[in-house]
Amino acid sequence: MTTPSSKIGPNSIIQTVAALEATYGKIKAENMLRKIGQGYLVGNLPKEMTEETKFHTLVGALQKEIGETATASILKESGERTAGYLLKVRIPGIFQTIVKLLPPRPAFRLLFFAISKNAWTFAGSGEFSYSLSRPPEITVKVTFPTQLVVGNFYLGTFTALLQELIGKDSIIKADIRKENNSIRCKYRCEI
Repeated sequence: MTTPSSKIGPNSIIQTVAALEATYGKIKAENMLRKIGQGYLVGNLPKEMTEETKFHTLVGALQKEIGETATASILKESGERTAGYLLKVRIPGIFQTIVKLLPPRPAFRLLFFAISKNAWTFAGSGEFSYSLSRPPEITVKVTFPTQLVVGNFYLGTFTALLQELIGKDSIIKADIRKENNSIRCKYRCEI
């Protein structure tokens, strides 16, 4: 799915900053944001759809400052926080109840069919798809130049959604790699 303006939801940034603050404390996180050229975010988080470039620039700056492992952890938590927001604010309670009542594979199909209708809100200029193979798979192709570590954001989001709506024991195995000028994030879902 592609949107001409390549905008994504503000939670990509809001929740990344929240995860940064939870890990390092508010003052240290704000100082870090200023140091890495992202000081405009301090007290000024986006409230509307935002250019995907802002999220990917933040990811790259974080990785350069704190390293790949720490950034991966921040992004995974950011994804989990985003899933929490979606469950609380965006995914209707009646839909959640229906999904939880279904067996895992039909629940996966219904959940990701619904997600695919608004996938542009997190894929931006990239692509989103899912398959009902055994095991089911989710793929996000990020076409904006970024770091491989960005795949941890989607990993956190999808894992939290699956564990809440399909089964607590749901596990995702991620395969994140560069493909030509993009990053392909493939998630095999053991549900």
